[in-house]
Amino acid sequence: MSVRKLTLMALFVAIAVAGSMFVAIPTGIARAYPIQHAVNVVSAIFLGPVPAVIIAFVTALVRIFTGTGSLLAIPGSVIGAFLAAMAYKYSGKAWLAGVGEVIGTGIIASLVAVPYAKILMGTSVAAFAFMPAFFVSSAIGAILGVIIAASLRNTVLAKHFQTI
Repeated sequence: MSVRKLTLMALFVAIAVAGSMFVAIPTGIARAYPIQHAVNVVSAIFLGPVPAVIIAFVTALVRIFTGTGSLLAIPGSVIGAFLAAMAYKYSGKAWLAGVGEVIGTGIIASLVAVPYAKILMGTSVAAFAFMPAFFVSSAIGAILGVIIAASLRNTVLAKHFQTI
């Protein structure tokens, strides 16, 4: 990876971490951090699958270490970033990246969170305890991410992304 791409990835991590400090919506058992999901969608569209997953994972780790996220941040962001990137890679449609984020985080990650929470957090809850929070967070973030990506599409910055 080039220095430019790594720098851009670090910038996305910083935006996601900073956004989680200011924008958090209580949604039952978990808190919704839509900025993380917006960054997942934008990075999936402009950088592709591997960088999007790395950005999501590093962001989750930083959020865990700074106390702005729980261990649920890992499956909640990484799975969504991966599906968003794959959806965009194979369709070329930004709105499908948003759908991939919602399916990845809102449905699949909420199901993965059940055994994950039991093993790593000592919490035993049903899948439906996580699903509303994960779904709301990812839906809000996905919509925001698609809007941001559409806004960036015709800018000099978007052309810069393509040269990385």
